[in-house]
Amino acid sequence: MKRIAIFAPLFLLLSGCSGNWGWYVVDPTTTNGWNNLRFMMTGAYYTILLSVTAITISVIVGLLVALPGLSEKRGWRALNRGYVEVVRAVPILVLILWVYYGLPTLTGITLSVFWAGVLALALSDSAFQAEIFRAGIQSIDKGQYEAAQSISLNYRDTMRYVILPQAIRRILPALGNQLVYMLKMSSLVSVIGMQELTRKANELVVVEYRPLEIYTILVLEYLVLILIVSAGVRHLERRMAGGDT
Repeated sequence: MKRIAIFAPLFLLLSGCSGNWGWYVVDPTTTNGWNNLRFMMTGAYYTILLSVTAITISVIVGLLVALPGLSEKRGWRALNRGYVEVVRAVPILVLILWVYYGLPTLTGITLSVFWAGVLALALSDSAFQAEIFRAGIQSIDKGQYEAAQSISLNYRDTMRYVILPQAIRRILPALGNQLVYMLKMSSLVSVIGMQELTRKANELVVVEYRPLEIYTILVLEYLVLILIVSAGVRHLERRMAGGDT
């Protein structure tokens, strides 16, 4: 009864729209509509898990790739530029298909749909993360390095305790944008059978033959997820900014 009380006003409003709309297929006040909504929402768990896992790996790899780009040695910088340019040039969809279908042929290792999706998304995003970290680290005043050297900190500790904490505060909005980007790009993993939001919606369309209503709900689901992530990033920005005062 609670779900009826919450959603009924919305669906009463939508039902007054053009006759082209058949909201009964996702109407939570009916058993079939509620079951359809629950079926779609089960994909949200995998969308979130896929995105968070991929962004975590891409941040780590991106930082490791960014550090050679800061080196004074031309060879290290060339490796950084080569990785970034090559990975950024490959479309994500192509990379997903290559990792899932091509990589097992080369290595003999078969990846699950989930880990193939994570690997492809993380690999693609790591190139962007590398550029974000490189720009953030380069924005730190050189006096910070000199101050760290004056108290005998080595390179690793200088990065860990002095440079990276400041850089992360500056690049946090960009990192938040990449998480939003990852949430949206996770929908492409549906092409290899990942049971995330988009795949669930596609399967439901095949059964119900109501793409307009089902894909509208899919848009709303992604909108809610992205608004929550954006609000969380803004909250974290405010907290970290408050720590500077």
